[in-house]
Amino acid sequence: MKLYNPYINSISRHRWKIPAVTWAAITLVLFLAGGCKVSKDVPLPVKALPESYRSTAAVGDSSIAAIPVQTFFTSRDIRSLIDTALLRNNDLQLALRNIDAAEALYKQARQGNLPELKLNVTATTTRPSDNSLNGITAGQFLGTRHIEDFNANLGLVWEADIWGKIKSRNAAALAAYLQTKEARNAVQTRVVAAVAEGYYGLLMADAQLDVARKNVKLNDSTLRIIRLQFNSGQVTSLAVQQAEAQQLAAATLVPRLEQVRILQENALSILTGKIPGPVERSGTLQTAEVADEFGAGLPAALLGNRPDIRTAALALDEANARVGISKASMYPTLTISATGGVNSFKASNWFNVPAALFGVVSGGITQPIFQRRQLKTAYEISKIDREKSVIQFRQAVLVAVGEVSDELVRVDKLKSEYELAEQRALKLQLAARNAGLLFKNGMANYLEVITAQSALLQSELDLAGIRTARLTAGVRLYRALGGGWK
Repeated sequence: MKLYNPYINSISRHRWKIPAVTWAAITLVLFLAGGCKVSKDVPLPVKALPESYRSTAAVGDSSIAAIPVQTFFTSRDIRSLIDTALLRNNDLQLALRNIDAAEALYKQARQGNLPELKLNVTATTTRPSDNSLNGITAGQFLGTRHIEDFNANLGLVWEADIWGKIKSRNAAALAAYLQTKEARNAVQTRVVAAVAEGYYGLLMADAQLDVARKNVKLNDSTLRIIRLQFNSGQVTSLAVQQAEAQQLAAATLVPRLEQVRILQENALSILTGKIPGPVERSGTLQTAEVADEFGAGLPAALLGNRPDIRTAALALDEANARVGISKASMYPTLTISATGGVNSFKASNWFNVPAALFGVVSGGITQPIFQRRQLKTAYEISKIDREKSVIQFRQAVLVAVGEVSDELVRVDKLKSEYELAEQRALKLQLAARNAGLLFKNGMANYLEVITAQSALLQSELDLAGIRTARLTAGVRLYRALGGGWK
């Protein structure tokens, strides 16, 4: 017995006949789908950058930030450590995972213009009450107490991007993705600079340890002479005691510097992703090349070189997009949906094509009216966040220009300081040598020898520190200008 349902059969007969009005609505939506911007973007405040840095030194027309890492650092040891750090540093590995996550979100956002498509397969059975209208009708016309329905369909929903909301979502996702890449670049610049500074710090510890050990030997020699003079009655026990104290002070410096060297090696090992241990090095502090001049270029170059400034600029792009999203959410939304498949009251006729086919196409406009001020609040907050992004960009520019200016001054002044410290060390070396000769010939007392040796020790330690500061100043200037990620 074939069932007859006027409603179902009517749909089946006219399932593919879409009214002209519907086609007109679809055409209008497609025409408007190009999207129109409902909010005006705030431009990047590039005027926040000055025309030049505060420095008396010549900064050059080109920036050293454009020099690749492997070219900027001439030391083979440093290049090897940097290569290892770029592969194994855990902070960089975390930054790469953040990039992967942001890329996945960006790929998802790029699908925003595509419709949603869902497959729905259902089979239901209903046992209505015998005293209900459905139960009486089913018993009289169908001769059964159960009503069954079998349905399989594909549902499609598409939102027209009239106000540019989906486009703004894509822009926000892209800006967020690019920010993670810039964050990775910023981490790399920090790692590169930290490795180079750590290596120079290790060379300084080696140099200062050599100075301390030589001073211990010199004090031992002086102490032996004073003890001989004491045994012969030429000096008192006070001279021996002061010489012994001086010798112990010099000896105490050795384990302290050995500790510094081991800690420096451990820090470098962790930076390169290794278990703390010895760090191989072939050079010395004296053989490390010190550059006297560095090209800083113009402050405008920081926009393209500094990862933090690039991140701040991308944050403003994202904030502009967020404003567009929140503004578009307050406007009507046009949605087109379509559903098509097979439907039957009997499982045996479920896939009886074409009789079981059906289709529905609909379009709708949704205009938010009252949502307890949620949409307006979201729009106002997005505008405030955009203002904060502008302020953060200005602050990033101020910090960057300040760092470059500081390092330029440091490079210039450390050069003069090192020249004076070197002259002082040479003078004290000569003074200590002469004091020793005069003391052996009885023409100087032990206090003059102890004073000369103490001053020489401090001057050589200071000289090693200043030379290291010159090396690290060049590295910090390189990072301040945005170098280290290329």
